[in-house]
Amino acid sequence: MKVRDEFSKNMVSTQELPTPEEIRKMYPLSDELKAIKENNDKEIRDIFTGKSDKFILIIGPCSADREDAVLDYIKRLKKVALEVNDVITIIPRVYTGKPRTTGAGYKGLVHQPDPTGQPDMLKGIIAVRKLHMDVLKETGFSGADEMLYAENYAYVSDLLSYIAVGARSVEDQSHRLLASGMDVPVGMKNPTSGDLSVLMNSIQAGQSGTTFIYRGWEVETTGNDLTHAVLRGYVDKRGVSHPNYHYEDLATLAKLYLEKGYKNPACIVDCNHSNSGKQYIEQIRIAKEVLHATRHNPEIFKLVKGLMIESYIEDGNQKVDGGCYGKSITDPCLGWEKTEKLIHDIAELRRGHIS
Repeated sequence: MKVRDEFSKNMVSTQELPTPEEIRKMYPLSDELKAIKENNDKEIRDIFTGKSDKFILIIGPCSADREDAVLDYIKRLKKVALEVNDVITIIPRVYTGKPRTTGAGYKGLVHQPDPTGQPDMLKGIIAVRKLHMDVLKETGFSGADEMLYAENYAYVSDLLSYIAVGARSVEDQSHRLLASGMDVPVGMKNPTSGDLSVLMNSIQAGQSGTTFIYRGWEVETTGNDLTHAVLRGYVDKRGVSHPNYHYEDLATLAKLYLEKGYKNPACIVDCNHSNSGKQYIEQIRIAKEVLHATRHNPEIFKLVKGLMIESYIEDGNQKVDGGCYGKSITDPCLGWEKTEKLIHDIAELRRGHIS
């Protein structure tokens, strides 16, 4: 038994947590599910490397707050995915950590498996792994998650087909270093300031091999050639949101990629957050505007690999204890009826683009 550490008078350890290896042994991935994920990974890789013209939709709730509603939503998503599979590859958002600007508020499933209960990291880690496994088992989707805490990635690294590094984490060295060792696409969001030089530096760091310390080991990486840009809008010094999804923004990013010479130039446009000013209904218009831009510039067509959309069963959002099934308890989301129509609209626009 380890002795409880006292890190400082303001911080002490409270419970010893299992290692990722121990959690994986407790909740192992079958050979059948491993094969499904490998097929998903190949399909997604082919899009990012330009072998496939299919369009990616990373879509789902702002935060995965409860397993029953999330699985219900993703099962609905699976039915639509089969109908648009000729032009769209869907990666469900299963975001289990929620960044908080001030540190206050619901921090996601990994902190609170019961959103109205007290934090319990052990139950949270188990709930996160179980949710990702159930998504894969019941729908065949291997999902996307945000790497909010770099040290937690190893608990689910065998289950994810896409990783997002958020606007507040993109300058963090540990996130950049770990991205360089991943073998799935890692989307680097532009920082909240919108500085594209920071974004491009994070992509270069992710694509470069390096050596660093991770979970008590010295590790060496070869670089991740699928590290890419995510445009999510930005906030100026007065706290006002500004978009960066317009034609000119995409053309600027394409030019930066050309100048830098990075591998597999790629961009995912986040239709919510500062691009929409968190006005969830605007995601419909933004998605169509981005597709319009891809139609009129071959370089933008090659660059933009897909969209991020925040969507759930019910429109809008509610308080943590609101009690409405399938309604976001964090940022407002597009409801299911609007989501289903939007996916079909995107598919039709995409078919027209590549016909």
